Amino acid sequence: MTNPTSRNAALAARDLEHLWHPCTQMHDHGIAGVPMVPIVRGEGAWLIDADGNRYLDGISSWWTNLFGHANPRIAAALADQARTLEHVIFGGFTHEPAIALAEELVRITPPGLDRVFLADNGSAAIEVALKMSFHYWLNQGHGEKTRFIALTGSYHGETLGALSVSDVALYRKTYAPLLLTPFLAPSPDAYEGEPGESPEQIATRRLQELRVLLERHAHETCAVIVEPLVQCAGGMRMYHPHYLSGLRALCDEFAVHFIADEIAVGFGRTGTLFACEQADTTPDFLCLSKGLTGGFLPLSAVLTTDAIYQAFYAEYNAGKAFLHSHSYTGNPLACRVALETLAIFRDEPILERNRQLATHLAKRLEPLRDHSHVADVRQTGMIAAIEMVADKTSRRPFPAEERRGLRVYLDGLKHGVLLRPLGNVIYFMPPYIVTESDIDQLVDAAIAGIELTVTG
Repeated sequence: MTNPTSRNAALAARDLEHLWHPCTQMHDHGIAGVPMVPIVRGEGAWLIDADGNRYLDGISSWWTNLFGHANPRIAAALADQARTLEHVIFGGFTHEPAIALAEELVRITPPGLDRVFLADNGSAAIEVALKMSFHYWLNQGHGEKTRFIALTGSYHGETLGALSVSDVALYRKTYAPLLLTPFLAPSPDAYEGEPGESPEQIATRRLQELRVLLERHAHETCAVIVEPLVQCAGGMRMYHPHYLSGLRALCDEFAVHFIADEIAVGFGRTGTLFACEQADTTPDFLCLSKGLTGGFLPLSAVLTTDAIYQAFYAEYNAGKAFLHSHSYTGNPLACRVALETLAIFRDEPILERNRQLATHLAKRLEPLRDHSHVADVRQTGMIAAIEMVADKTSRRPFPAEERRGLRVYLDGLKHGVLLRPLGNVIYFMPPYIVTESDIDQLVDAAIAGIELTVTG
């Protein structure tokens, strides 16, 4: 990686001349010396750089990849569609891939979600759901409903609306003057529970606190938005399904919508196809993206009920239409890829295999519970996280400016593993095609990185 004559070095130098990367302080890749890794191809769970180094993708390339890089089945579907129809305006026109995708999403999602609105990415899906919820209440004569309730520690995206209902200061603080201000309900995060309190008891207590918030503000609230079961970018915080069923009941009682952001946790990540299934719950809006296309192309979907759809269905001059659009809405290439991704779930025992892999991952992580610098090891399906701390007894974190998680990332690259910690939380969210030996390599690299980090 440091050889100036390598292909990696040449590509990295060209990159740094012009490109500005997401969620990155570009100084890190300049004077600070964090390597820019040029990837030239992917093979299954592996990424290969320009010098031939291989990296096991332990985070599914920002949680998008389900069935491996360059998956031949999905790639073939994409190539076939590209020879037929690449794109067409989705206003007044339609096509078979979008129709079939909508039918399949309605079939596999929780019952009652019968309408599908397509968009480009996860943040766009959140924007659609927020606007649609507000507009529904406006069309119903309740223009006073202009606020939203989100959970502490939540993250829903980077566009202004999505960021407005997020509560991670790292992303939100700078832009706070531009954002809506949500009401914040305490997260049911099991890590923050009282001593001896079970995850279900924590969820019950937090539901009572949400009830108090709704008693005060339901009259001005459009919706409550949550990431079901796992608050991902907020540190992989996990909570009990009881919170979701209780949330559904409260939303019904107080006449507010329930928006489920399953962008990161949908499509098998939590052990069921959708996280809401574990609470036998149907939200009013279900936001999907990331794994929807198996990691191939940007696409998102917002599913909602026919009752909400009917609130917009009127003569044009009534002014009730939902006039939200994206140029690439319903892109045939992305829809066809999504259909093939969902077909793999139908044709192969993906969820059963995931449960076996999750069991192996849990077994490998169990010894870390006794580590002197690990405060918590938590897991929900194919998502697992290690909370690295300066002091185990008090759970005192390492100072953020020490960037200990970055050290784990850099050491992982040296061991041929892609880990990208969230602060001091080392997490695993691998593609579903990993083997048990791949999981062993991921965990071994994380352990090595932790040891190096806490002693350095």
